[in-house]
Amino acid sequence: MRIISGKFKGHRISAPNNLPVRPTTDMSKESLFNILNNRFDFEGLKILDLFSGTGNLSYEFGSRGAGPITSVDADFGCVRFIKKTAAEFDLPITAIKSDVYKFLEGHKAVYDIIVADPPYNFSQEQFEEVVRLVFENELLNEDGMMIIEHSKYTRMQHLMNFSFEKKYGGSIFSFFEFDKDESEEPLGYDIDSEDDEI
Repeated sequence: MRIISGKFKGHRISAPNNLPVRPTTDMSKESLFNILNNRFDFEGLKILDLFSGTGNLSYEFGSRGAGPITSVDADFGCVRFIKKTAAEFDLPITAIKSDVYKFLEGHKAVYDIIVADPPYNFSQEQFEEVVRLVFENELLNEDGMMIIEHSKYTRMQHLMNFSFEKKYGGSIFSFFEFDKDESEEPLGYDIDSEDDEI
């Protein structure tokens, strides 16, 4: 895994082989952050990284100046690795070992960006529950954005606050945000562009 931009651009991070993860590919990650770059100044943004795995996305946010960053995963090995890596790079990341759903049910903080990368074999209902808990518990800033990574077999367009999606190979990023004033310019992302395929 490689940090693609920011203070630690080009640094490679090697996670243990025994972690139960499917890291976001560098190409997909770069495409995701190209979208976010057009929307956010990362400096000082408050980030929540759910199902954080190796911490791949957390490191990218931290390298770009975001923070504080909260990374949540149920696996002890993943949490331990994130804590170790965050300390090595002096990144403002707090890693929490918790079931994500229980964490969301009892959490009260508000974030500028929330990212979630659940296992692709989760059910449709499990994916939808993440979105429901975030918005019902008011965890997202009104000007913020939530992004969920999933496979083509999971559908998110019908959910409230869905904004758009982008496809990269076998992965899809679905973006959620609060309704904007109709006078605002549209985002202008073409979700069916063949150029997005890897």
